[in-house]
Amino acid sequence: MSELLNGQRIVLGTCYYPEHWPENLWKEDLRRMLDTGIEVIRIAEFAWSKVELTEGNFNFDFFDRFLDLAEEVGMKVIFCTPTATPPAWLTQKYPEVLNADIKGNLYRHGMRRHYNYNSPVYRELCVRITEKFASHYGQRKCIIGWQIDNELNCEKDLFYSESDTKAFRVFLQEKYGDLEELNRAWGTVFWNQTYTDWEEVYVPRYTYSDSVNPHQTLDYVRFISASARSFAKIQSDIIRIYAKPGDFITTNGLFGHLDNHKMAEESLDFMTYDSYPDFGYCLDMYDGSPAALRDRKWGKNLSEVRAVSPVFGIMEQQSGACGWNTRMEAPNPRPGQITLWTMQSVAHGADYVSYFRWRTCTMGTEIYWHGILDYSGRDNRRLEEIRQVNKKIKAVSQAAGAVYEAKVGVIKDYDNIWDAEVDCWHRRVDRLSQESLFAAAQRSHTPLDYVYLTDTLEAEDLQRYKVLFYPHPTIMNESRVRLLSEYVREGGILVTGCRSGYKDMTGQCVMDKLPGVLADLTGTDIPEYSLIAPDAGKVMVDWEGTVFEAAVFTDLLEAAGEHARPAAFYTSDYYAGTCALVCNSYGKGQAWYYGSAFTEEAAEVFLDKLGVKTPYKNLLEVPKECEIAVRSKGGERYLFVLNYSKEPVRILFHKEGLDLYTKETVSGEKILEGYGTMVVKLKI
Repeated sequence: MSELLNGQRIVLGTCYYPEHWPENLWKEDLRRMLDTGIEVIRIAEFAWSKVELTEGNFNFDFFDRFLDLAEEVGMKVIFCTPTATPPAWLTQKYPEVLNADIKGNLYRHGMRRHYNYNSPVYRELCVRITEKFASHYGQRKCIIGWQIDNELNCEKDLFYSESDTKAFRVFLQEKYGDLEELNRAWGTVFWNQTYTDWEEVYVPRYTYSDSVNPHQTLDYVRFISASARSFAKIQSDIIRIYAKPGDFITTNGLFGHLDNHKMAEESLDFMTYDSYPDFGYCLDMYDGSPAALRDRKWGKNLSEVRAVSPVFGIMEQQSGACGWNTRMEAPNPRPGQITLWTMQSVAHGADYVSYFRWRTCTMGTEIYWHGILDYSGRDNRRLEEIRQVNKKIKAVSQAAGAVYEAKVGVIKDYDNIWDAEVDCWHRRVDRLSQESLFAAAQRSHTPLDYVYLTDTLEAEDLQRYKVLFYPHPTIMNESRVRLLSEYVREGGILVTGCRSGYKDMTGQCVMDKLPGVLADLTGTDIPEYSLIAPDAGKVMVDWEGTVFEAAVFTDLLEAAGEHARPAAFYTSDYYAGTCALVCNSYGKGQAWYYGSAFTEEAAEVFLDKLGVKTPYKNLLEVPKECEIAVRSKGGERYLFVLNYSKEPVRILFHKEGLDLYTKETVSGEKILEGYGTMVVKLKI
């Protein structure tokens, strides 16, 4: 059984870099961690040169000495492969390993993640260093698991090296077989792009504008994902040869152009995530709008991780101010926020939380990315808060293995995620709707899941949700429609938005009546559609007396089929009186087609009218500044209340429960302090 995520308890850890500190600090640091409640450390993800300082010359003494100390004091270790930062000798001797920009300029040594996944020599050297690490350290008693690389596709998720072009050609040959099929899929008759030899095919290259064949670009992103997954798998396969029984394999982060579901299935035991809610206050990242959710919106990212691993770990959890010497300036966490952000992670499904980092680095790009301790290493407020977090974690550890409860889901798939990057028409509606659905769910205290249409997903997996939103499934095919139809036929409620079903899997527009293959399920015909004109003013929708604003785009709808009915109408511009929402009864369920993008107001109206808004209102009432999350197992619910405001808030409990922090019964009114958290156990 794994030491982590085993359903037995929740565990705290931290990231530690022994190569950054004098050796005489190691034992003291490890003992202080244990005294604080930290049981696990992650090491070595940037330490290739500590084992292979020059090519082919391996010396394991450094980490042998450190692991000896870890075993002496009783510290558990997650060991990493060091492939995120190739050493200087490697990039100097083999410049082909370097990634490049779209103009072909190489990214030189001095940053990190400056390599490409497809260089044969880099893969060969990564295989060798991974095998050296795993074969030498894999049987160490203190090691409980392995991390592959670090944050795959972070910083750069586009690759334009010569090795990538060569690998892209192989990818396309395996997918399409011949150039005739490739030309058809990419629509190369447009602008005379027809290929007659595979040597003419490249990854997207620099043009005088940012326009490149969109079908080529969509396949290119799929290729990047396949390359990253393959890179992870070659390491995972090696580690499994040498790791002890029960030792897990994971990787950290959740980044673009990567099918994390397939990667997890192929190579990992579970996902871990790097959670930095302080970015919500970051000067060059926070948009400052009243609608922004600051640190609270990290719940969206945590929900995305949960879609891959229902119970997961946090490899890097915010513990101090974040920032590089070049960007990402952010404040120190206020008193209580480390606790809040830790419990945010646990509430969403994390049974392991590892803080980044133990000591703040005194050198390099991340000198302002603060850890638990500052430069001096003295005891401080953050260290004391984590001591208190440890007590809370022990108090709620019985919730380990519990599954997040949600009756509302947002369907996603990688094809449409990537198409929205390629296609600005798709991107504008999807970005607004995704943000709005999450914000409406958060502020109305409606727990939300993300559900990915993967090759292994079945209709019964969808049946746990009363309502599923699939905001803008631009790319659609018959097999996905069959899955969705079965969900609705068995009683589910499906809601889709504008711009649905008008592309095939290549990204080409279909010539069917819209919404294409979704027409029968949604009972909808779309004779006309339009971007909302700049001079149109506010375009409003009336849904049986509830009026809200349409956004970005309008599909002008007609109900089609004996079980379809118009449910709401536009009230302005030239399409006033035209149908804006169709409800189609389908089997035991309903399919709703909404002809616009979702604002937060519109999303809340849908949650309300479809009967899923605020599902725990009979248990408690909390203000909008708070989040409610519920994890359940064994006939018990663990109800997390998180206050994201710096001011105290009033909570009203309608049902008695057990406060796991204090072991006292709670009922009636309670005041929760600024940035305060509660975990209350209830019988289901």
